[in-house]
Amino acid sequence: MTAWRSRFYTRPARPRSPKTASAATATNSNMTRFLPAVFRDPTIRVSMLALFMFGVASAATSPYQSVVGIRELGLSNGLYSALIFSAAAVNVTVSILLGNLADRLGEYRTMMLATALFGVLGYGAIYTLPHQATFVVSALLLLPVYGSLNSLLFGNVRRRTTGMSRDDVARVNSGVRAMMSLSWVLVPGLTGVLLARSPSMLPAYLFAGIACAACFGLIAIFLPRQTGTDKAASRHLSYLAALGEVVSPPVLVRVIAIALISSTLHVNGAILPLIVTGAAHGTVADLGVLIGIVAFLEVVFIIVWGRAQRIMSHVTALAIGASIYVVYLTLLGFASTPWHVYALTLISGIGAAALISIPITYLQDLIAERPGLGSALISVNIFISAGLSALLFAIGTAVSSYSGTAFIGALAGVIGLAMLLYFDRLRRR
Repeated sequence: MTAWRSRFYTRPARPRSPKTASAATATNSNMTRFLPAVFRDPTIRVSMLALFMFGVASAATSPYQSVVGIRELGLSNGLYSALIFSAAAVNVTVSILLGNLADRLGEYRTMMLATALFGVLGYGAIYTLPHQATFVVSALLLLPVYGSLNSLLFGNVRRRTTGMSRDDVARVNSGVRAMMSLSWVLVPGLTGVLLARSPSMLPAYLFAGIACAACFGLIAIFLPRQTGTDKAASRHLSYLAALGEVVSPPVLVRVIAIALISSTLHVNGAILPLIVTGAAHGTVADLGVLIGIVAFLEVVFIIVWGRAQRIMSHVTALAIGASIYVVYLTLLGFASTPWHVYALTLISGIGAAALISIPITYLQDLIAERPGLGSALISVNIFISAGLSALLFAIGTAVSSYSGTAFIGALAGVIGLAMLLYFDRLRRR
């Protein structure tokens, strides 16, 4: 434990002679100058690892949540749909409330520990007491509160990057988001292999509970204790007035623009399996390979987009990424054989990497002086974009085919991009 802990903390140096101290400083400088800024700060390092474990818990259970809830525990389709929507609403509400509270207290660590415990309890309860009532209570209350840990961790990183250069902030956000994507590259397939011969997918919730416990341990043991951040930005506003910033017109219209762009990711998630196994005449095995390829490319290109933001603005980078993904979604609508979809994985990976990483910084900048509340906009964006994608899917499948729904999703992306560029032009004026 001591050796592991020393990787995160720097012990106070013993008094040395000027010559020895100078040599040690030079050695330390040589060791660290080759490390990117994202790895130099213990708060950022621990937050990245905690986000990876957060992603592990989600990646282990999300692909199998409907299987457990509907097939194994017997929930109806209608009840499950209502449960998932209500859980999303609880999550976005809790994320906003806790983010605002963290800003006013100037301390994130305590709330991150508490929310991590909600994850241990939620996933653990489903595994140890597999019953409809347990699943409903956990999915509706415990796990949505745990889900707010995502925005708290991003808010904590944002607080730490205050004062850094624009290039370093982009590099940090890209590295942090890449850790989340990496968990989705590794965990779903591994979980599937481990449970391939299991009569139940419930052990996935055991894996998730262990990941939550590891996340709690990382924060409790390795995250440097906080003595409070600068709360000057929050002192002149009441708690409710600060919450009002989330729905203020300048912020809300930009969140809606980002949500329209992000909805293309959700639309693709809904129609890709149906197009691959339908119009493209592929198999479920093809689908698994395709998802793995795109997830790997996302990890690679998230870093590339982070570097790109060193030479262009967030809006410009997001506009390019959104345009690429709109092209991908349009071409997906024409896919008629498996190789068509395989050929689109590169375009999909490049565009998706932009849409899952760049909006984080953009949304945080909308309420830049309050990291917790600004990071809560990430949850707001996920909630709104998921709702929009459900609406687009319903419209598309009502008036057209799954391939036609891809065109409608691409159109939504174009509308969101136009809104983003329009409001950015107004801001610059």
